[in-house]
Formats: sequence, structure tokens, C-alpha cells
Amino acid sequence: MLNFPFDQPGTFFRGNLHAHSTNSDGSLPPAEVVAAYQAQGYDFCAVTDHYMERFGFPVTDTRPFRTGNFTTLLGAELHGQGLGNGGLWHIVAVGLPVDFAPQTPDENGPEIAARAHAAGAFVAIAHPAWNGVTQADANTIADYDAIEIHNEGHTNDSDRGNGWMLADMLATSGSRFSTIASDDAHFKERPDRFGGWINVKAESLDPAALLAALKQGRYYASTGPSIHNVAFRGEQLVVECSEASAVMLGGRGSTCRYVRGDGLTRAEFPLGPFADAFCRVTVIDERGKKAWTNPLWLDELSVG
Repeated sequence: MLNFPFDQPGTFFRGNLHAHSTNSDGSLPPAEVVAAYQAQGYDFCAVTDHYMERFGFPVTDTRPFRTGNFTTLLGAELHGQGLGNGGLWHIVAVGLPVDFAPQTPDENGPEIAARAHAAGAFVAIAHPAWNGVTQADANTIADYDAIEIHNEGHTNDSDRGNGWMLADMLATSGSRFSTIASDDAHFKERPDRFGGWINVKAESLDPAALLAALKQGRYYASTGPSIHNVAFRGEQLVVECSEASAVMLGGRGSTCRYVRGDGLTRAEFPLGPFADAFCRVTVIDERGKKAWTNPLWLDELSVG
């Protein structure tokens, strides 16, 4: 089943896919960005500098900073015209080749996303609430893998860091994708680091293995809690997690179920109300921190 890591072989590796360095508008050089994530116990990160002419169209090469127990993925935050509100698309592309060709003046957001996707990158629509990406906008971009549903920086500078509104509308309309939490770290005044991440299930820390797992949606997103397992057992979905105050299951439109309590580590939900569409799990701990599965497409259960 796509977007479902829990029954896959391997280990969960923690990583951040959205950060900036002095190669664009961040305050730390790339080596220090990588070192900061390694010092915080992450397993990998991507430095995704703004891919703009004024910065020299950087795909920041962090390969020299890889170690035996920490790795990096190469990427950039791509931009282009085309939003209905007149603003720029912001598109995080991870797994770009270091020689990804510079953008031409007439290349819009969906077009550069398509080119990055064709180059093998994992492509995510960044912070849609912050720059006002609508469902109509999203319907113009075909080549993306994920939507950023938590952006730590814009959670703390404008209360526009949550992308679930767009993601749920798109999932309800039949679009299929996965969902990331990330920092958008610039290491400046706003709190924008170590607040949102993904846990990727892969057989090794090899960058190619991580990228393949990302493209398959083999991960979950978090700002704190851990999701240990999600299992389909007959007509029930069973969630096992770190201690939580609430576990929720959401689906198409207003379809939802929840369990609340102190120190919850397990919850069960009937699949019947969600069977004709999708569902997604939310785990909330006593601090209000959250973890989310990707949307789970129930008609893919037989695919494995």
C-alpha cells in the first residue's frame, strides 16, 4: 500500500527536508546547517536553498558533510509564477542533481516542478496556507509527490504553517499524494528549527534508499509524538503510539472518529465510514504536539 510505512522492512530515520543556508537567505553556511541537525539527533537533512537567479540558482552540495551515521539529500526550493493570487509557487524538490539546469524566465511553477520530477526529485508543495495556494492552483500542478502540512517557521511567524486544509480538500476530490512536516529553517530570529520532521522507513541511510522511500510515501510526519504502528485488522484500524491525549481518524469531508484519554498508547477505529475513500491518523500528546500519517488510500489495501 502506498503511503504506508509500518509494514515495510527497515528502520525509521528522522529527517528535515526544508532548510536554507547562506547560499540563499539563511544565516548559517551549509556545513553549520547540517551540523545543527546532526547535533539534534536527526539522521538526515536537506538544505533546500531558494533556486532563484539572485542567488545563482543553487543546488547546495552537502555531500562533503555526510558521515557514517548522518547523511544529506540534495535539493532546492523552486519558484515560478502561476498562483491565482499573483504570488509565486514555492516547491521543495529533494533529490535534485547538482547540475539541475537554471530556470528560464518564462518557466512557471508547475513547469519547473515537472522538470524536477522528471529529474527524479521528490517534489512537495511548500507551506500552502502561507502563500495562499488554493485547490484550483493545486489542480494546475500535476507533478508533485507531497504537500507540506506543517511548516515550523510559518507556524511561528504568521500562524499559517498548517497545510491540512488544502491536503484534505485535494484528498477528498480524489488526488493522491503524501504529506510532510518540516522546519523551513533559516536560523534567524523566528523559531523555525527542530519543530517539524518526518520519520522515513528505509533499509539504510543511503540517500538513494531514502529518496525511494520518500517517493513511495513510506514515512510519517511529526512535531513530537511517535507512531509505532498502524495496522489493518479485519474491519478495524489499530494505532499504536507514544503516550497521547487523543488519537483521531479523519477522512472525506467531515468523516471522523476519535479516542481521548490520559496516556493513550493504542486506539481502534472502524474502517466502515472511511471505506470508499481515504483516512489519516492524527496523534496529539499532552503538550499539543502532533504526529500524522499520510492519507491512506483504502482501495490500495489489496496492492500491498
